[in-house]
Amino acid sequence: MKILVISSVYPRSETDAEVPWLRSSIAYLRHAGIEADVLAPSYKGLKDHTIDGVNVYRFRYAPRSLEVLTHDEGAPSKMAGKPWMQLLALPYIISGFFCCLRLAKKNKYDVIHAHWPFPHAFIAYGACKLFRIPLVLNFHGAELLLIRKFPWVKPFLYWIIGQGNAIFANSRFTAARIRAIRECEVHWSPYGTTLSSSPAPGLHAVKGRFKILFVGRHIERKGLEYLIQAAAKLDSSAMEVRIVGEGDLTAELKNLGARIAPETVTFTGKLSEEALRQEYENANLFVLPAVVDSKGDTEGLGVVLIEAMEYGLPVVASDVGGIPDVVVPGETGILVPEKDAEALAAAFQTLARDRNLAEQLIAGARRRVREYFDWDKITARQIAVYRDLQQAFSSGSSR
Repeated sequence: MKILVISSVYPRSETDAEVPWLRSSIAYLRHAGIEADVLAPSYKGLKDHTIDGVNVYRFRYAPRSLEVLTHDEGAPSKMAGKPWMQLLALPYIISGFFCCLRLAKKNKYDVIHAHWPFPHAFIAYGACKLFRIPLVLNFHGAELLLIRKFPWVKPFLYWIIGQGNAIFANSRFTAARIRAIRECEVHWSPYGTTLSSSPAPGLHAVKGRFKILFVGRHIERKGLEYLIQAAAKLDSSAMEVRIVGEGDLTAELKNLGARIAPETVTFTGKLSEEALRQEYENANLFVLPAVVDSKGDTEGLGVVLIEAMEYGLPVVASDVGGIPDVVVPGETGILVPEKDAEALAAAFQTLARDRNLAEQLIAGARRRVREYFDWDKITARQIAVYRDLQQAFSSGSSR
């Protein structure tokens, strides 16, 4: 079976850390015998290339200097900050549409799998109709939340959902949002870990101060200002908050940390894979203080929580988006209300002093990861949907 995966972003080189979960997903599909190509937009003139043996086809949609709509940050965020980028949307769709047609004619795909269906369903539509290829739509949440700010998007999403022969969602939160727009069958298809090796499980010993770790981009929906406010409520001689990563808000967050929690908060910057592994291994707790941001965006799943669980870390996270699919209160971690620094600080203090609770949550997290977030199981479910669609289309019946 041969599939084409359409995405707004894909690693630009072997060392690029973009969408590691999608890279892992394709690797597992290939390991299971599926031939997969990727169609993604160019970035500053980037041409077709291969990564991990996967053909990555890049469609050009603007002069080299303007091809920055995607990668490094989501397109909706870029367009919100620089409205002129909205002018790139139409050439993006048109260029992708004709590139998809050419690839489908040449490579005769059995399935087209479009991530972020708004706008990638438009790119896939012509090829799917002309060559009778089943279309899988994979929603991640951000495109559905656009409705809050741009109500005109809803009719397009209603139409898009109707074009999918199968619908995937990364979380139950996302699935509910899809069905709120148009009632349909939705397959829950989360991500697994993107770790290159399996870390040793078990609760980490406290060496020096109790270390609370955050890993991710410094953007509004990560809720880092509330984490820093929580850090200001902790005893700096006993506890430390370590913030890994970078983003648009880094300078602002550093200023906040220096002002209210200078002895407690440490910014590490962006780390190599080895340095990041050491941060996980030295940490005693992981936190994801996510919020629903001013654009209505939030965490679709929170795959970084799964990785923290695999490192044997108890987790604290906000009760937003798809996070409750990973963090089940009292079973796999502690959930707190969003934007609540007091609740965050209290959760940190509880886990720092209650080792039995931490061990109980780690054991529960390990069971949940094995049951729901194992890549082999996720991949097998995806392939089963592909096979059903292939059989339905070959017999002349389709949705």
